[in-house]
Amino acid sequence: MTDLLWQRIEQSLAAQTMMRTLGVRLHQVAAGEVWLAAPILASSRQQQGAGAGALTFALGDTAAGYAALSQLPEDKEVLTAELKINFLAPAVGDSLLAVGKVVKGGRRLIVVTAEVFAVTGEERALIAVLQGTMASTAADRAYQGAARP
Repeated sequence: MTDLLWQRIEQSLAAQTMMRTLGVRLHQVAAGEVWLAAPILASSRQQQGAGAGALTFALGDTAAGYAALSQLPEDKEVLTAELKINFLAPAVGDSLLAVGKVVKGGRRLIVVTAEVFAVTGEERALIAVLQGTMASTAADRAYQGAARP
């Protein structure tokens, strides 16, 4: 199951143009838990040189979403229904690592969390925590004007 789950999430991640632009990579997958990593690129820094809050939020949102997706059948996808973030420290490091987890699954709504860490070498520092709700939707839903690779 883990290989099929990895492939499902990897294919979905590859279809997200923003995640490709940010250099996001799948790091670890298990039922109800997904880890994503992204470099802190020069193009995703804020005015003081730390990683932008938008990068932190996007990575945490995506990791939490894929954690929810990991517990749904193949004919389902997820959309973020609501998500809150607490920034705890600046995103200073070489990369970010987000760990998304399912708190409580459901058929329509899935409660999720994510922790985002700044990584330098082997050192990790917790920089943000997110909590939210993902909504299950049909996998065949397409949005007008949406480009697919």
